[in-house]
Amino acid sequence: MACSVPAIGGTRAALAQNWPSQPIRLVVPFAPGGTTDLVARLVAAGLQERLGVSVVVENRAGAGATVGSEMVARAAPDGTTLVMSNIASHGISPSVYRGRIRYDAVTDFTHIALVITNPTVWVANRNSGIRTLADAVARARSASGLDVATSGAGSSNHLMVVRMGQLVGKELNHIPFRGAGPAMQAVIAGQVAMMSDSLPSASSHIRQGSVVPVAMASAERHPSFPDVPTFREQGFDLASDSWFGLSGPAGMPAPIVERLHRETMAFVSAPDIRARFAELGGTPGAMTPAAYTEFIRSEVAQWAPLVQASGATAD
Repeated sequence: MACSVPAIGGTRAALAQNWPSQPIRLVVPFAPGGTTDLVARLVAAGLQERLGVSVVVENRAGAGATVGSEMVARAAPDGTTLVMSNIASHGISPSVYRGRIRYDAVTDFTHIALVITNPTVWVANRNSGIRTLADAVARARSASGLDVATSGAGSSNHLMVVRMGQLVGKELNHIPFRGAGPAMQAVIAGQVAMMSDSLPSASSHIRQGSVVPVAMASAERHPSFPDVPTFREQGFDLASDSWFGLSGPAGMPAPIVERLHRETMAFVSAPDIRARFAELGGTPGAMTPAAYTEFIRSEVAQWAPLVQASGATAD
């Protein structure tokens, strides 16, 4: 008698029905201490409470956030391995690392939810003598030049450094780190004069006075930091928002995606989380999985010509 073989669809349906039945791994493609890591830990705590299983954050930094992202792209699409997709890993690095990246930012992932957006802020070491962009420009045009740290090559903060150098007419010295945390510590210690960072990871250091906020890359002054002038106020037409979301490997069962999206949206809509995001300088996201997928597709298309025009590379 021939043995019956379960249909693939039936297996996927059973998988979705029993999910979640084991711990979930949430990969952060940056080192601890940056915005991606900070947001991921908030999301992990919220999902753990709502799903009733452990959600463990795992930092896998490297190559403009592509190392951790590739690992997730190659994982089983069973809902146990997720990634904090972001503007670097899924928007800019596909162009910066063209020919070297081994995943498609759109088709190799199941995009679940946009979690938060926020502007870029430039901060300086307290003893650097830099208080304004005019001070930074003067340093850039000096014999020593201006060193600016970022969380790594391929980030929007990296391209801000490139673009600022173009506007100044003098290339700035980009100093990439393996995450915003190590970069910020280097600025605080005086090893690097300035940093181009996402506001949530810089916000606590600004409030504590451990760094000097120099300029906000937002259209208007940020309501949580009204004393920080914008780039435009200081004569430079620069504005940049970063974004962070939740994604998994391509091919995840629709019921799991729908559940993850529903629980994530419920989490980011909670009054205490909205207040926490506002304190950090971020705005909660609100997109369906389909909308988030199309958003990432548009980001890849938008950044590609800008990366090419800037000459930014992973080297």
